[in-house]
Amino acid sequence: MARRHDLVGLTVLALLTVRASHPYELHRFIVDTHKDYITGLPRSLYHAVERLARDELVVPVETHREGRRPERTVYEITEEGRGELVTQLRRLIEQPDPDRRTFVAAVSLIGCLTPSEAARALRTRAATIQGTLAGIDAHIRAVADSGLPEILMLETEYERRLHQADLDWAREVIVRIEKGELDWSGTVKADLLS
Repeated sequence: MARRHDLVGLTVLALLTVRASHPYELHRFIVDTHKDYITGLPRSLYHAVERLARDELVVPVETHREGRRPERTVYEITEEGRGELVTQLRRLIEQPDPDRRTFVAAVSLIGCLTPSEAARALRTRAATIQGTLAGIDAHIRAVADSGLPEILMLETEYERRLHQADLDWAREVIVRIEKGELDWSGTVKADLLS
């Protein structure tokens, strides 16, 4: 997927791991499961399917027409598409991004990873956030030592709290995965239908 965060394409790949579908079915599934991080439907969905097909991450498997409705092409994910899905999903989980919508999307689709892959990606995220927090703490100390008023650091304190909350959540989920408290038995189907 050429675009940095192609959340529509990523979601299409994830949904096609559940079953082969045509774009209208995918659209309905996205709306019904409240994947609210996706914008610009249905046009963005049709463009994503075209890009994925062009990149051979999905392939058409049949075309049918029901009554007077337009012809509908059913697509399925390829092995390359599955690999791309896992790679992109891991990257979105591992690498904190200022656009938190990308992480919400990744969490929404985390069932596409195995429990061990998900825990490993969250551990990488936690380590990155710990490094970020160390840098923020050093900056806060330096400003405090300089004698500048605390009011100048409110936005930094706020960012620190957001990062700490992200770290705490990641650590909690890792523990839940390791203890087997999260049911992965239905994998993608269970996660996407909830």
